[in-house]
Amino acid sequence: MQDERTIDDSDAAARGAADALTPGLGDALTLMRDLRRRCEWDAAQTHDSLRPYLIEESHEVEDALRSGDDRLLREELGDLLLQVLFHSVIAEERGAFSLRDVEAGLIAKMKARHPHLYGDGVKRSWETMKAKKRGSIDEGLPVDLPALHRAHRLQDRAAGVGFDWPDVDGPADKVQEELAEVRHQLATEPVHRSPHGAPVLDERHARLEDELGDLLFACVNLCRKAGVHASLALDRANAKFARRFAAVERIAGERGIAVGEAGLAALDAIWDEVKAAEKRAATADGAAR
Repeated sequence: MQDERTIDDSDAAARGAADALTPGLGDALTLMRDLRRRCEWDAAQTHDSLRPYLIEESHEVEDALRSGDDRLLREELGDLLLQVLFHSVIAEERGAFSLRDVEAGLIAKMKARHPHLYGDGVKRSWETMKAKKRGSIDEGLPVDLPALHRAHRLQDRAAGVGFDWPDVDGPADKVQEELAEVRHQLATEPVHRSPHGAPVLDERHARLEDELGDLLFACVNLCRKAGVHASLALDRANAKFARRFAAVERIAGERGIAVGEAGLAALDAIWDEVKAAEKRAATADGAAR
């Protein structure tokens, strides 16, 4: 049986670590340790078992940010913080590191990223500093990072060592160049479809996929150089399309038009109506302000 004094000493050390943090975070850390001791579900969790929850909570924070609802954002950030505390306490139990170590590591990293504020006063590119420590351009990027985000980060890293255009003209010209290559590919090797209409996944399909990938990569680079994140731009475009097409469906229904049978010309005409109505509403809103 473990010596009671050892347990007391351990608890005292844990309380000391919690006290070293801000009061609110220290309270949350104390709660997390208590849950690990007294709740069967919490006690059973491991780093691996918690991975799906971390991903889910991250997406829920993103949804809250998109909604603009501060109350929801506060709640979701709390849920995400729970995951940070959970993993930190599990690591603490393994003797790997504590939340205090996480906090100290974060402070050290942020100060290193801002040498002009906390160091020798010389401002340096973060990507340039990181490049000196990396073995390859994709080292350290998460395996499951979404493709648009990965493209942005790869281009950021390349720019950090000087492989970048001086302005947006270069990336814009590259988009035009890649689009011309896609058009050439489509003209010389038209899409081959099966009798059921599905694309045939043959060599010509692979070549088209390659050309379209180059076009997408160039578009991401144009976004990056213009100061826009491609994933956020596409997210905005997705929301806009969904909103407008829902309006098209509503108007078609009001007019007794079956969307699936109307044809492109009829739907496109309603689409133009929806766009015009949105523009009028935006102009009126701007004038009211």
